[in-house]
Amino acid sequence: MPRKMTSPLSPGLSSVLPSRLLMSTPRVSTPSPPVALPENLLSVASAARSWNGMRVEVTEFTCAGQVLHRLRHEQETRLGVILMEVGRGRCEPRMRAGTPCPVGYTPRHMHFAPAGLPVWGFTADARYVKDVSLSFDLTTLCERLEMRPDAIARSPRLRFNDERIWTLARLLADAVEDPDPSSQLYGDALTTALAVRLLGRPAAAERPAGQLSPLQLRDALGFLASQLPNRVELSTLAALAGLSPSHYSRAFKASTGMAPYQWQLQARIDQAKMLLLTSTGSLERVAEATGFADAVHFGKMFRKLVGVTPAAWRAQRRG
Repeated sequence: MPRKMTSPLSPGLSSVLPSRLLMSTPRVSTPSPPVALPENLLSVASAARSWNGMRVEVTEFTCAGQVLHRLRHEQETRLGVILMEVGRGRCEPRMRAGTPCPVGYTPRHMHFAPAGLPVWGFTADARYVKDVSLSFDLTTLCERLEMRPDAIARSPRLRFNDERIWTLARLLADAVEDPDPSSQLYGDALTTALAVRLLGRPAAAERPAGQLSPLQLRDALGFLASQLPNRVELSTLAALAGLSPSHYSRAFKASTGMAPYQWQLQARIDQAKMLLLTSTGSLERVAEATGFADAVHFGKMFRKLVGVTPAAWRAQRRG
């Protein structure tokens, strides 16, 4: 499970943290010694996780006054998305440290930079900033998702807007610290959708999605059931069917009415119902057996899908 860490670091589009301070997999990391801060930057809290080879890094900054810094991940293709900014100054991506961004400010803005292109982050007087930075190897990602990158994927874009990309980035930011096993499939689906929207189209886009064949569906459901309640990657399911992740996700939903992560979560809730009916185990033990972080997390998800708490559901059926 990724853990949010607090350390004095820099603002803008979450790209100034040394790699050793961040996590690319959902594991707890040991804090490292603080590093030098750009002027007027007070502190940063950051957490990161990877899906489909895309590193998703969420950062919250506090600062006081003008801040200028060179964004990191320069050797990777990256997307920076501003989720929240408080203060009189606004965040601004720059191609040169001393040259203001030529594109005017708009809310929910983002920037895209191909690998090897330096970008600076600047704010005149922001007090709090929350952003999400997504970094990846363009060639590897497109090969993995079987995509054909559009020409625009190799050109920088400053302060552009795309409501769908912004929403997908926000959902990914919320999922970074989600310990639930279903968040693996959920994040895989979100990063696939974001990559298609940002970079191009699936190589097999000319084929209709359709449904999985009976054999493909049987293999998928059998594999998901055998792995309960553990994490499963969308790419693993897609490989079983010989499809790209984006094509597979659409075909799975067309076949079942649910996205793969929704099917897995529902299966875990069904498994929990059986335990609630057939055992006297505590809610904590049922939660542990079905892959939830604790009884509180279990109760929240159970009520969301079933409409009542696990305790009430058990009492109603056991008298």
